[in-house]
Amino acid sequence: MRTAFTALLAFAAGVLLMLWLPGHAPAPAAATGASGSAAAASTVDDGGDDSDGSANWPNQGPTPEQVLYNQPQMLQDALAKLGPRVPGKPNLYLLSFAGDGSQDVFRNEAEYAARMFRQRFGASAHALVLENNPASLATHPLANWSNLEGALGGLAKTMQPDDILMLYLATHGSEDHDLLVDMDPLPLDQIGAQDLAEILKEHPFKWKVVVVNACYSGGFIPPLAGDGTLVLTAARSDRSSFGCGSESELTYFGHAWLVDALNRGDNFLDAFAQAKAEIARWEQLDKLTPSEPQSYVGKGIEAQLAAWRKGLVPGPAVPFAPAPAASAATATY
Repeated sequence: MRTAFTALLAFAAGVLLMLWLPGHAPAPAAATGASGSAAAASTVDDGGDDSDGSANWPNQGPTPEQVLYNQPQMLQDALAKLGPRVPGKPNLYLLSFAGDGSQDVFRNEAEYAARMFRQRFGASAHALVLENNPASLATHPLANWSNLEGALGGLAKTMQPDDILMLYLATHGSEDHDLLVDMDPLPLDQIGAQDLAEILKEHPFKWKVVVVNACYSGGFIPPLAGDGTLVLTAARSDRSSFGCGSESELTYFGHAWLVDALNRGDNFLDAFAQAKAEIARWEQLDKLTPSEPQSYVGKGIEAQLAAWRKGLVPGPAVPFAPAPAASAATATY
């Protein structure tokens, strides 16, 4: 149903771009979700900060029109920077997706995951980051529907049949199982659980790891389940997850799974079990309703991940640090 909204969104983009002036926050855009439901921005309730992301558009740097114009080249450049494939064994390709541009916590996780995978897991681990954040509009491609499809298409041309795609999505989630995709004033399509499943089906990835770090993310498991697929989620389909917000540097799930567990191991499921127990302890201490992270293990994926780990000697733990502020000198517009 995404095509049905193209004309409406294009018109809205034109109006917003005409109204936008440096130093003045535009009116918030209320995009309609690609799945046909109301935008996740209006339905999200996951304990995060509901601040208006449009107020965060930088006064200096690319304009909204420049950002949109630069996306194809930025995505092409990001794909070109992937290291050469290690022959003779499965390689793993991480695609990090930080959807909400109003909070740094998601950018922090997307960039940390890419950095940690490259440094710890060596040349057979490749990483590409899509993110929405006012500090990185000129340095990383946007995390939107079009770039997700484009990145997956580019990876499909690079990857071999025994390689593994890992998709790490970090943003707010709604009770209707939509992921918030937001970089106001740009009118971006939201991504629902069925949308994500259909996007992935368009590409020939036999082996997939999909990590959905969002509230109500357990609802993504049914449409994504299948042979060759591992799905990990930060919460049950009817539960919130925690740690997002303007004052947070990491979500509970990102902290527990990436920094505390996987940063010291190489088995995704073992790291998930450790993270699940750690999150439960934090939630009990904070007197929160348990999020109950969920997992699904499709046929064959554990053996394929073991084949990737074979002969792998992980590097030392990579300390977490928030993503640095972007410098005007790095702009590409």
